[in-house]
Amino acid sequence: MTSPSPRLLRHPIHLVSLGFGSGLSPVAPGTAGTLAAWLLYPLLRAPFSETAFLVLILICFVAGVYVTGRTGQALGVPDHGAIVWDEMVATWLVLFFTPPGLIWQAIAVALFRLFDIVKPPPIRQADARFKNGFGVMFDDLLAAGYTLLALAALVELYRLPSGG
Repeated sequence: MTSPSPRLLRHPIHLVSLGFGSGLSPVAPGTAGTLAAWLLYPLLRAPFSETAFLVLILICFVAGVYVTGRTGQALGVPDHGAIVWDEMVATWLVLFFTPPGLIWQAIAVALFRLFDIVKPPPIRQADARFKNGFGVMFDDLLAAGYTLLALAALVELYRLPSGG
């Protein structure tokens, strides 16, 4: 897979798809995009009510279908590793439902990366079946779902009284 040119960042569609440059990281671009999303989350979340933020996530997802599809076409690879908008949107969704605190956020981000990389069923099947902007965005949405389920289980385990 060829490395995308930084010149792509001059076009707004590619700038978004490449996570404002974070996807151009030579090492683990998906993780770089996820970390960029984590850093941007407080700034993005602060001005919105809960409902408005969820609407923003939906808008980012729908726009992501378009922009990641266009960037995939430009790069000649539908789900090029440098395309990280999908990780960013999914990370924002995960963080929205994460309990407060930096430790919980770190756990949530780590779980998301795990599920996004490992791609347990049906994520792997969705990734193989949909090779367009929707597919790029959808498999990360599924990874976010796995993350939220695992996080909910961890929260419940943490709340259990210890001892007998």
